[in-house]
This record gives sequence, structure tokens and C-alpha cells, in this order.
Amino acid sequence: MDIATGAGIIGGIATIVALIMIDGGNFAAYWDKHAAIIIFGGASAATMLRFPFSVIAHGLPMGLRFAFTMRSVHPRELIDEITRVAEINRKSGPVALENVEVSDPFLAQGLRYIADGYDKDFIRDTMERDRDNFLQRLDEGSKVYRAIGDCAPAWGMIGTILGMVTMFANMSDPSKLGPAMATALLATLYGAMVANMLTLPIADKLHIKLEEEEISRTLIIDGILQMRDAKSPTLVREMLLAYLPDHHRAEMAEAT
Repeated sequence: MDIATGAGIIGGIATIVALIMIDGGNFAAYWDKHAAIIIFGGASAATMLRFPFSVIAHGLPMGLRFAFTMRSVHPRELIDEITRVAEINRKSGPVALENVEVSDPFLAQGLRYIADGYDKDFIRDTMERDRDNFLQRLDEGSKVYRAIGDCAPAWGMIGTILGMVTMFANMSDPSKLGPAMATALLATLYGAMVANMLTLPIADKLHIKLEEEEISRTLIIDGILQMRDAKSPTLVREMLLAYLPDHHRAEMAEAT
């Protein structure tokens, strides 16, 4: 689990709650159904115009799931694990890989291909296609959340304008000025909160995870292809070290 995502959301909510408590704790004053309908209804409608429904249907839950959970294995750990498996492959042959347990499902898939005797081109094409499809779905989730974050503040401004129109149209009736002003202000607040406390941060988190997953899966594919050719564990390790920053390479060199 990515603790930072949950901590960030809780921290944002706690900040808003603390400010309301400092100002007297009147939470009811910060609720307006008209503003909520404008923000959530308008942002949902605008997002559905931007994307096919199928993209939204799997992008929203997938994005939320991977914002909280996803790869926790560092590339350094992957390199160590692939080196260990390459040693087994070199000593005992591909059949021995059937009984090897690894932590990464994508790596386990590649080892199964080697153990089953698939040729190098099939392994490369299949795993690259699997990687690209997964990254595309993750990218779609990021785009959906970013789209909501982009349009929520705009719909907040629309709500503000509608509230001000209602307010100016009823200047002769003081009883209607308060609700209209509340809608005008709270629509802007809701739009800003949805965008800056939830959807845009999640979109950025998904983009970072996409880049991490692309590096890790590409690293695994290269390692699998080297093992398919029965390369030595030392050669496999040296080739995979190119995926690491210089300071991490130095740390791994010192460790060996």
C-alpha cells in the first residue's frame, strides 16, 4: 500500500476540518446542495464528453486502486531477484524455473514462458504487448482524473456565476440573497477542493507510477530475454544495472 496517498487525503481533509473548527465549527454553513450538484454533476458530464464510457468505467476504479496500491519492489530488488533466478537457470536449466517463486507476477509470467520452451520472439512480443496494454490502461486512468481536476474549478466558476445571477435578480428580496451567495461561494470551494485535494494529485501519482512500472517491466523483459539465451548471471546483472541511476549502481557495486 502507498501510505502517502492515504496520508495526503486524510491530511487535506483534516486541514479543512481544523479551519472550520477554528472558525466556530459550523459545518452546516459549508454545505449547499445546489453547489454540490453543479460541481459533481457538471464535472461528471464534462468528463463523459471527453472520454468513452468504457474508459471512464475502468479508468476511475483502476486509477483509485493503483493510487493506493501498486509496485513496491524497487528496481534494485528486481535486479537481485533476476540475478538469482539466472543463476538457477544457468545451473539447472529452464525446467528448474517451474519451481522458482518470485514476488513479481510479471516476472513469474516470463519465467513460465522460459520453462515452457517458448522462443525468444514470442516472449518479447507477448510481454511487450502485455506491458504496453497495462501502461495504456493506467495512462487512461490518469487522464480521467486529470480531466475531472481540470473541469471541476471551471464548474465552480459556473456555479459562482449562477449564484450571483440569482442574487442580483432577487435584490429586492433579502431572504434569497443568503442562499444565492452561499451557492456562489461554495461552488468555487467545492471545485477547488475536488481538483486540488483529490483528482489532480491522484492523476500525478498515477503518472509517476506509470513511469516506475514502465521501467520495472522493461527491466524484467530484458532480464527474461537474457535468461532465455542462457546468459551468465553476471552479464545479466551488468546489463540490467543500466536501468539504475549512477548512485544506485555504485551502491550495488559496493554490495557485491
